[in-house]
Amino acid sequence: MKILLVSRGSQGDIYPYLPLAKELEARGHEVMLSIPFAFEEFAKQLSIPYTIQGHDDIIAMLEKSPNTKDLLEWMRRVIQQQFNELVPLLQNYDILVASNTEFAAPSVAEYCGKHYIRTAYAPLMPSRKIPPPVLPFPKPHPIFRPMFLWKLLGIGLNYMVLKILNTNRKRLGLELIKDQTEHAPRHADNLNLYSPVLGQTDQDWPYLWTQAAYCFNDILPYNEAVCEKLLSFIKADNRPSLFFTMGSITAEIREQFCCRLYEICEKHNWKFIVGSGWSGLGKTIHDEGSLFILDTVIPHKIFLPLCSAIIHHGGSGTTHSSARAGIPQMIAPMILDQSYWAHRAYTLSLGPGAIKMKHISSSVLEKKVYDLMTNDRYKIAAAALSEKIRVENGIQKAADYIETKLHVAAK
Repeated sequence: MKILLVSRGSQGDIYPYLPLAKELEARGHEVMLSIPFAFEEFAKQLSIPYTIQGHDDIIAMLEKSPNTKDLLEWMRRVIQQQFNELVPLLQNYDILVASNTEFAAPSVAEYCGKHYIRTAYAPLMPSRKIPPPVLPFPKPHPIFRPMFLWKLLGIGLNYMVLKILNTNRKRLGLELIKDQTEHAPRHADNLNLYSPVLGQTDQDWPYLWTQAAYCFNDILPYNEAVCEKLLSFIKADNRPSLFFTMGSITAEIREQFCCRLYEICEKHNWKFIVGSGWSGLGKTIHDEGSLFILDTVIPHKIFLPLCSAIIHHGGSGTTHSSARAGIPQMIAPMILDQSYWAHRAYTLSLGPGAIKMKHISSSVLEKKVYDLMTNDRYKIAAAALSEKIRVENGIQKAADYIETKLHVAAK
């Protein structure tokens, strides 16, 4: 069968689709992967058939630190290009599996008459129990109930995308949409690609859904020489190692915060590893003995279990990788579902809770970091959760589910 996989966004959005594509290929299916240009080299190195999205300029957007108007214009432009590109592309495939394209994807699949699987890295379905993970209110609230927040999110999303969606649906001869928040999960098979022990599920979701697990990308090509240097740095002595990364986040405060963490590590004689990411994080720090700047991709599975703890932005991928590694984690959330994963990490006793990079004082930050690095309660909880996550096998479960839907589509 022929499968079109579509994902857009940053590393945490694209990386799970690479091993999933390889697994489906190994099962004898014809796969086409639609990805942003920033990830073309990975698809090439892994010999995955791919097509580049002409519309996804997310790196440029992140570098610009866009305002609300820029984001709205960008979002609408992306949605229009998704219609333009995906409609003719999907005609040649049996099924659409997509992540981060839920605005256009349901309409494209409906028009093409193809089965659609909507994958999500957080509980992105309206619920009476779970607040929207893309809003910075992950805790239950006595007044602002989850369904109220979902309605609030719907109002915002409808303002941003409903006009461009309905313009295209009218052009394609489809019935107009009234509420995008409800339309996306209701017109899809919803496949959750996050751990059920790290994230949440609502057994009362009124949609077609199933729970898989996170698809860890342990097949990423990497520089072996850099990897050996990193492992040697960690193993050189018995000093604890703190890993800090902000993934694709380019907030201006990141470099100043990185320097503050370095000073704390210096004071306590800890080693400091910085994942520089797209923004070149940590390049202003000069040190020969206690600092390692990781400026290339090394699979987390190789080195994270050797670290003592991690501080990061709270992306689903990094949160899951840290949990699987069994190390304490502290999250500095910035956007989207990062506050949700920070809340989950705290709820599960994996670390001392979320911090705000812009507002935390030096004394409080040092106390938090010291607690993260030395509190045995976090280590015990992280080790116990790791045992559960390591046996989940999200890639196998996701591929199995896609195959069951292929059989339906073939009838």
